[in-house]
Amino acid sequence: MMLAVCAVCSLLVWLVLAGGHGMFWRTDTRLDPLSVGMDGVVEPDGGWPAVTVIVPARNEADIIPSTLPSLLGQVYPGRLEVVLVDDASVDGTGELAAALAGSAGGRVPLTVVAGGGRPPGWVGKVWAMEQGVRAAAADAEWLLFTDADIAHGPESVARLVGHATARGLDLTSVMAFLRARSGWERLLIPAYVYFFAQLYPFRWANRSGSRTAAAVGHAVLLRRGALERAGGLASIARAVIDDCSLARVVKRSGGRIWVGLADPAVDGVRGVRPCPRLVDVWSMVARCAYTQLRHSPVLLVGSVAGLVLTYVVPPVAAGVGVVGLLAGGGSVAVVAAVAGVGGWVVMTATYIPMVRYYLQPARDAVFLPVVAVLYVLMTVDSARAHWRGRGAAWKGRTYPGAGGSRVPGV
Repeated sequence: MMLAVCAVCSLLVWLVLAGGHGMFWRTDTRLDPLSVGMDGVVEPDGGWPAVTVIVPARNEADIIPSTLPSLLGQVYPGRLEVVLVDDASVDGTGELAAALAGSAGGRVPLTVVAGGGRPPGWVGKVWAMEQGVRAAAADAEWLLFTDADIAHGPESVARLVGHATARGLDLTSVMAFLRARSGWERLLIPAYVYFFAQLYPFRWANRSGSRTAAAVGHAVLLRRGALERAGGLASIARAVIDDCSLARVVKRSGGRIWVGLADPAVDGVRGVRPCPRLVDVWSMVARCAYTQLRHSPVLLVGSVAGLVLTYVVPPVAAGVGVVGLLAGGGSVAVVAAVAGVGGWVVMTATYIPMVRYYLQPARDAVFLPVVAVLYVLMTVDSARAHWRGRGAAWKGRTYPGAGGSRVPGV
């Protein structure tokens, strides 16, 4: 009886999620196409603004040969520069970046900034971003923050700027098309993006009157004036989850934000860092999952219970209910089977678009409950690391007391 009741509750949850949660499962929130006229790309009103791309990089010598040239080779009609902040790397990241710039032909100039000591109250990545802002050209109207492991198509910056200027946005961000080649990547990466969209429905985040705010550090184009109105990066100095925290302060200060998915065939914003093993994806998620829950045991218990009810109960109820029917069970078995199968079907249907976005067969969507269990375990492991004093981590640094944001109430 209890399982049947839980199955009915789970089915109701899925009906609400599928129809009324910002249509989070859809994958069509993409950048606008560049307007093309008879003479080529149409110039935005006021001309193409100057842009500074800021890349915080710590021990990224193995990855920047696959990403930095894509920034240095951008086709952008306005003035564009790249600032790479070498955040105390010990693997020659800064020297390699300079060498790559020398061999790139000089289309886009590169400045390598040797990161200075981190002041009290700042997490490492945000401090690296701040140093990039300080090194940006004085006339740069826009700042594009992008991670060192993200490659960009040749018109990526132009598409971001064109989208932002046409819509009057202050912050524009895209979730990169992440690598999904190995077995574990194909199983876990689509769900990673799916869960993010469920947590931060893009349509809600992009609505001016909504409290939802989100961005993805893969590519965040930010109007410099909007950053200043929001209090600068000092307003998120302690934020481990810097991208969403930045979106919150910009939106709360009156800025207009937009977040969506990269179009791998058009703008080419893609993640190149391989995560071939379970432990690679596990560490990526666990490093800040408990931070997302504000280090709250209550939120942890509630989240685990909610995930179990939403993702685990439907297939379990379906299996138990069907077995009960075969054994001559009564109405309770019927309810458990019908509600369980119904919830599993709706769940699978909402996951298929993301699975197809990642070029995987639609049948793989049926395994979402198994993937959800793995993510529950990653979240619990994140809490365990925090309780053992390791806290959130980024590139060899740990921040036991850092949070998602220093904004009151966030």
